[in-house]
Amino acid sequence: MADNARAKKLADLIREVVAEKLQRGIKDPRLGSHVTITDTRVTGDLREATVFYTVYGDDEERENAARGLESAKGVLRSAVGAAAGVKFTPTLTFVADALPENAKTIEDLLDKARASDQAVRDASSGAAYAGEADPYRKPGEDDDEAGDASA
Repeated sequence: MADNARAKKLADLIREVVAEKLQRGIKDPRLGSHVTITDTRVTGDLREATVFYTVYGDDEERENAARGLESAKGVLRSAVGAAAGVKFTPTLTFVADALPENAKTIEDLLDKARASDQAVRDASSGAAYAGEADPYRKPGEDDDEAGDASA
């Protein structure tokens, strides 16, 4: 079994080779400049590699890019094998990276929370206390009330 440093190096190499090949070596129109390789992970035995990618565009462009990557998988694996020089070239699996969508969802939720906080600030500006500013009793106040009740 390979060590983690070797798997990390191979993952970095795969990411670079696949990105370079997509940029310059593959003429598939579905894999234009809108496909970005975001991360690569290799199993400990160096047999399988998962390549994460994002596609900037609508759902149709994402589907086309997924089909293009699947059709170019053999060419990309050959390029990785030539560059890596390992005994066994890892099989490539392409997974659409959900990070941009998750980040957008989180950003939308934060915007909603900011708007809600601002609404509370606006509603409370200029408001007065329902009672006194300091609702807590101070020492000695209980004695005054007890003396008033006995008189």
